[in-house]
Amino acid sequence: MALALIAGQGGLPPQLVRALLARGEVPVICEIEQFPSDVKGELPRLGFRLETLGSFIATAKEIGVTRVCMAGAMRRPPIDPAKIDAATLPLVPKVQAALTNSGDDSTLRIFTKIFEEAGLEVIGAAEIDPSLLPSEGVTGTVPKGVERDIAVAEAALVDLAAADKGQAVVVRDGTVIAREDARGTDAMLGDLCPETPSHWLSDDPFEIVGDMLGSVADWLSGPVAEARAAEDKSEGGLLFKAPKAGQELRVDMPLIGLGTVMRAAEAGLAGIVIEAGGVMLLDPDGVAEVLRAQGMFLWVRPRTDP
Repeated sequence: MALALIAGQGGLPPQLVRALLARGEVPVICEIEQFPSDVKGELPRLGFRLETLGSFIATAKEIGVTRVCMAGAMRRPPIDPAKIDAATLPLVPKVQAALTNSGDDSTLRIFTKIFEEAGLEVIGAAEIDPSLLPSEGVTGTVPKGVERDIAVAEAALVDLAAADKGQAVVVRDGTVIAREDARGTDAMLGDLCPETPSHWLSDDPFEIVGDMLGSVADWLSGPVAEARAAEDKSEGGLLFKAPKAGQELRVDMPLIGLGTVMRAAEAGLAGIVIEAGGVMLLDPDGVAEVLRAQGMFLWVRPRTDP
């Protein structure tokens, strides 16, 4: 009953490893060779390339893997046709379809089907660590008029979902001022932070702001954070993030973390609204500290059916 954690980049895979080890389960860390994860320590590891996906699946099954969890940010690596092995040849049409598909959800559905057809059970990150799903409720104080902005955000996400393009928008005073694209939520927020020093905002959407700054305390004592903390947030707008209708949440559940909240603060937003049961939260203690210091709110809100 071994679990293969196909680990991408960012803080989610290390969090899942901690949860698994805490209950005595040692995962096999599987990484795409071009994009190693942030998981540290002496753990069983199995590297692979998409050109050898078939062999990877066979090897995983040989060592007892029966379950697979895909977690963390992953790019679409270039494919070298000369490296495709015999075990992967039958999968080439599906892999090609996945890599040329413009939507992340559709892409991950194809890989999910490949694993399931090989007899492997695909499970979600929140199944491994249910604490990643925050309880419904509000942290901080929600300004007046937020409901109107939420309605505008929900309508905008319907349009994004139709194109399988994103899971988040920023709304201020009833107007959508930013829409998530393939770069991710944090990059979208970075576009709204012209005053933030360039070395704080990486061009790489897979960087974590918290890692770059070293600690919450370092960030909070910085000039941008101090200036934003002194501002009136009542009309700052909000970040709204939720899964698309029918999204495959086992492999593509939205996530916010410390870097997201820091960038939302740097963008001058009043707060963040996420869908209960549909968006994971990393580092809740660090997030709560930033929210408190910045006078921002986080609303984990029940899903509104269309």
